[in-house]
Amino acid sequence: MLIRNFKPADADELRQVFYLSVHDLARNFYTPEQLDVWAPESYDKQSWLQRLSANNPFVATIDGQIAGFADLQSTGYIDQFFVASSFARRGVGATLMHHILGAALDRRIDHVYSHVSLAAEQFFSNHGFSVTERRVVRVKDIEMANARMERSAG
Repeated sequence: MLIRNFKPADADELRQVFYLSVHDLARNFYTPEQLDVWAPESYDKQSWLQRLSANNPFVATIDGQIAGFADLQSTGYIDQFFVASSFARRGVGATLMHHILGAALDRRIDHVYSHVSLAAEQFFSNHGFSVTERRVVRVKDIEMANARMERSAG
């Protein structure tokens, strides 16, 4: 597995990873309506590219295929963390998390946090994160539960 920096040419494939990750891996935690509002089939390609460019995620590849991606912001916030459903439970998430925590130390960020879906909560917990707040967010008038989770970077 290789972890590399985002390239704009990755945008379409990262969108597919995001979409399938939400719809395949989170389907036991959210209703179809919630999944559709979180990751709709149609989307604005320019907005997606702008978000990725701003977040500048790390991209995990296996044999040249994108297996997942995750970012780390200067505040310690992890905005996006998604593994392709076809690569689930194969160490991609763990490798990305290890890379993020190493990057946090390199950048002298001592604390990392994220707003984590119910589907990802156990994964984050297994990596030393604790729930600090239970939340219900509204996306286009649809309520969805998630949790703020955090840990020290070291």
